[in-house]
Amino acid sequence: MRLNEIRDNAYAKHAKKRVGRGIGSGKGKTSGKGHKGQKARSGVAIKGFEGGQMPLHRRLPKHGFNNIFRKEYVILSLDVLQKAIDAGKIDEKKPINAIVLKDSGVITKVKDGIKLLGNGSIKSGVNIEVAAASATAKQAIEKVNGKISILSKTIKEDNKNISDKN
Repeated sequence: MRLNEIRDNAYAKHAKKRVGRGIGSGKGKTSGKGHKGQKARSGVAIKGFEGGQMPLHRRLPKHGFNNIFRKEYVILSLDVLQKAIDAGKIDEKKPINAIVLKDSGVITKVKDGIKLLGNGSIKSGVNIEVAAASATAKQAIEKVNGKISILSKTIKEDNKNISDKN
């Protein structure tokens, strides 16, 4: 095969509809838009209008809300933490916090902090600082003589306080 022989598949591209090119084309004169009125003009769209009938988006009930104060944690499970320790990305003898986890590539973003979940198992007794942890994660770390610290402030609040001082 040569570069000059490369072609699109048959019917891969549709030809542009040529409107307003005479009555014989089938799309001449009004170009398929009907006669006059708002919908025949350019730049106008009537979203959700149903001819005076109550529109669907007003007939259906509202549902739920988004809490703007909700904390969004990065989820970290015990087995992911243990794999990082086994791979040598994290030193188990030093305290483990969000900065260490981000630098080692275990997590990509810190968001509002890290939540440790008890999925999997851990063999190393680690000293870890997280924003939240499940009861099973606490039990598993304390079982292997590790220490878990729950931070009272989130990472974003700390960053905001640092930027306010400057």
